[in-house]
Amino acid sequence: MAEALKNLSDEVIWEQYRQSADIEVRNHLIERYAPLVKYVAGRMATNMPPQVEFDDLVSYGIFGLIDAIEKYEPSRGFKFKTYATTRIRGAIIDELRALDWIPRSVRQKSRQLQQVYSDLENRLGRAASDEEIAQELGISLEEFDQLVNDVSGTAVISLDDVWHVGSDDDEIQVGDTIAGSEKDHPNYKIEREEIKNILIDAIKQLPPREKEVIALYYYEELTLKEIGLVLGVTESRVSQLHSKAIMRLKAKLQKNREAFSI
Repeated sequence: MAEALKNLSDEVIWEQYRQSADIEVRNHLIERYAPLVKYVAGRMATNMPPQVEFDDLVSYGIFGLIDAIEKYEPSRGFKFKTYATTRIRGAIIDELRALDWIPRSVRQKSRQLQQVYSDLENRLGRAASDEEIAQELGISLEEFDQLVNDVSGTAVISLDDVWHVGSDDDEIQVGDTIAGSEKDHPNYKIEREEIKNILIDAIKQLPPREKEVIALYYYEELTLKEIGLVLGVTESRVSQLHSKAIMRLKAKLQKNREAFSI
């Protein structure tokens, strides 16, 4: 049967699986889209600390791929790769959360830094400079740079973070729209669109270099190393810019979280 499936079009294969949920068809789809899991895991791995193994990320992502295969509805008109990418990222993120691989002290530093970004930029009405953030923290620029490096791991989830709307089962991706989401309620769609608009507005307000990094990483899908070559800076500098951008965006989004509670 495996050989026969190779000669069928995507439409026919998906129709077969939707009708039969045949295990061989599912295995064929898993094998076919396994490179997508490695691609997503590879991009996420660039921002991970050394103790997080690439092979582990791939293993977590496979669960997301299986979930995507089981829930994908071709009739909705979305490409499977777009839908699966979101599910794969989500599965990896869920497992990383469950493992709680970020030390508590680092999480605390990250929350403190995010709060400072939120409070200061709210007062200033614009993006705060590194010097202003360091002054607000009462530390030197060198110490601020080190702090950003220390918390960079917490930016891994970044724009792929899950935003809960209402119950624990009601969630959306901040970074991009969940294609083919089961959430068809008009209120959900309105809230999702409002959150996207908040995010777009927040990205527009980022300092130019940070905005470039976000665009190149999330929309052009370059790695941090490739972005460094484009911008003419080191990979570690790109990581810093990415982390700062995420801190600003999360601070903006956090301010609006209560507005979307049901």
